[in-house]
Amino acid sequence: MKKYLAWILAAVLAAACTVPVAPPVARGAPDPQTTADALADLGPAPEWDNEIWLNAETPLRLANLRGQVILVDMWTFG
Repeated sequence: MKKYLAWILAAVLAAACTVPVAPPVARGAPDPQTTADALADLGPAPEWDNEIWLNAETPLRLANLRGQVILVDMWTFG
């Protein structure tokens, strides 16, 4: 009898380990898929028209940066 109980327990444990579990979602958090679908397409980014740039030899233009991954950190003195 113990032999059968051990086999049944092993089968139940194996079945429980193979069931995919969704990651926890915080209460009230928006569904990422729904949020992405709800965002409006505002078209291409407007060209930058700044003439003064810190840590850059020449003014940056979006056309020159196309195809590159960039991080823009915008801040102001105040």
